[in-house]
Amino acid sequence: MKVSKLPKANVNKFLESLQDFGEVIIPKEKQEQPGVYMFDTMTDPSEVAWEYLRTIIPPKKYLTKPKEVIFKFDSQRGFEEVIEDAEQKRVLFGLHPCDIHGIKILDVVFTHQYTDPYYTRRRNNTVIIGLSCIPDEKCFCKSMHTDYTEDGFDLALSDIGDGYLVAIGTSLGDDLVAERADLFTEVEETDRRKYLDFRKKRNQSFKLDLDIDDLPYILDLEQHSPIWDELGKRCLTCGSCSMVCPTCYCFNVYDELNLDARSGRRIKQWDACLFKDYALVAGGHNFREDRAERVKNRYYHKQFRMVEQYGKPSCVGCGRCINACPAGIDVVEVLTKVREGSYAETESS
Repeated sequence: MKVSKLPKANVNKFLESLQDFGEVIIPKEKQEQPGVYMFDTMTDPSEVAWEYLRTIIPPKKYLTKPKEVIFKFDSQRGFEEVIEDAEQKRVLFGLHPCDIHGIKILDVVFTHQYTDPYYTRRRNNTVIIGLSCIPDEKCFCKSMHTDYTEDGFDLALSDIGDGYLVAIGTSLGDDLVAERADLFTEVEETDRRKYLDFRKKRNQSFKLDLDIDDLPYILDLEQHSPIWDELGKRCLTCGSCSMVCPTCYCFNVYDELNLDARSGRRIKQWDACLFKDYALVAGGHNFREDRAERVKNRYYHKQFRMVEQYGKPSCVGCGRCINACPAGIDVVEVLTKVREGSYAETESS
């Protein structure tokens, strides 16, 4: 993999040059909520929140929109496909490795068996630029093997103090660097040592750990564990964890009729398996009417069924669900107790 160095004195110029490609999306701190971050359009390079760890909503919102029109229909003219901002070119800048892994999972889901044209068009027009980070007490990406990635990005920046080592992952990324070659320098031996020191510091900073060895097998054995009933009593099924998850992709499709009752729009909107009406079918039957079953389904989808279907779980260890849950449910604590049989022992005693 080709690597260059971007001195910090040249970072703002490089960010400005990215606007020649398209809209540049960066992590920003919310002015009304210090310490809370979001991805938003860059108007000035000084807005980049280099210190951020996680945004409220992951970058998936630029690839699969929370709500969008997918086609318009008319009784006389038939239907007209709509792909909102399909030709909009974007640069997603500052994505941490866990979020890049999240997009890699969405790539598989939306292009593996059935291609989603809405996702694919946006994905093909998007540049991914990664950024290194130091984890906090809610990060467990190392446990999920998503704390580092060798692909899934066009460029990836690693902080080495006086600059960034820039890993070039694609030909497009190489072009972006070549266009502003004057901003980059050769990597020296001292830069390599600084990077190794950074990696060591980062690895030692993880405070949260989840053992995922044979976890799908354990979950298969623990389908009737008392933990699921216990979680059903605690969980509000508000869907916050699903909305902030980088890899949750459930959606609902519904029609909006115009007043003439002859024309309208078909809408695609984010949904969540935790919502009571998600598994509701014609005739009023609900496959997961019980709250505990809905909570259990979410855990099994992430850590069991995704492994069965795609060979890896769909949790990237970003900690957003821990941060967002109003009931204080911690996914690491839950899965650790399932492994240890803690709930079963408590129940039996």
